[in-house]
Amino acid sequence: MATRAHRAPISLLVLLLASVTGVASKSFAITNNCEYTVWPGILSSAGSPGMDSTGFALAPGESRTMPVPAGWSGRLWGRTLCTTDPAGKFACVTGDCGSGRQDCAGGGAAPPATLAEFTMDGNDGMDFYDVSLVDGYNLPMLVAPEQQGAAAAAGGNCAPTGCVVDLNGACPGDLRVPSSTGGVACKSACEAFGTAQYCCSGEYGSPGTCRPSAYSQFFKNACPRAYSYAYDDATSTFTCAGAVSAYAITFCPSTTSVKSAGSNAEAPAGLPLINGTMVYQGGDQFVGAGAAARPALDLAAVLVGVAALALARPMPR
Repeated sequence: MATRAHRAPISLLVLLLASVTGVASKSFAITNNCEYTVWPGILSSAGSPGMDSTGFALAPGESRTMPVPAGWSGRLWGRTLCTTDPAGKFACVTGDCGSGRQDCAGGGAAPPATLAEFTMDGNDGMDFYDVSLVDGYNLPMLVAPEQQGAAAAAGGNCAPTGCVVDLNGACPGDLRVPSSTGGVACKSACEAFGTAQYCCSGEYGSPGTCRPSAYSQFFKNACPRAYSYAYDDATSTFTCAGAVSAYAITFCPSTTSVKSAGSNAEAPAGLPLINGTMVYQGGDQFVGAGAAARPALDLAAVLVGVAALALARPMPR
């Protein structure tokens, strides 16, 4: 009896320690398929258990698997064109987190940056995730759940998502972040212009008043499953049940990796991972598959055709 009396609090203590320290329930398999080094950055949400690392380097072709604590929520992104100055300060041209080091240490991504956002073990034990272009775009990214049987998909909208085409070259001129070698990132309209209408703030701070703009449609047409503006929830939030043990996060996914992730499979939202139907005709014309040419609505819509051309070329490895 004495032994049993002591076992209960010990078991309770173990459970409490597990909840505090954040026992890993899943993992992220992060791969850099770009032709250049990418420095992933990680920011945990307030009150969330932390990750083992908040930033590191991935050379071209390199991968790293990270345990994800139970109940973790936060965001992950890729930093590019990073250097260390003579004083030892680390900084990146895109996605910089302001820490002055490879690890972000609580700093978030400076826009524009392609963001993967997660809430693990949320309502009913579901994982919620999305890829967001609300803060702009800096490189292609694919998030694909690794499903374990039918139980994984049965829990909801469990499918790959991301923005897997290179939009930097097709980015509208007033959103483009230029460099000596071309565009390196594409701002959101909110970042570029700072108005309430584009930022979904003030009198535009509700789903009924903040509507898609020509600029957000540029992102949405090229990357149908990614968030394109603040209230793009219906077609951009994905959920998986607890049977998913890992998420593969790939920067610059190749055409092979996109196909293996199920790019042609439609999510329950009815949207493909890639919009491959738009073809640039030149001037102010573009067509969809099986449709006659029609005038472009605006510059952003025309440029979507340019983005679609990237699908005909092999993605960087």
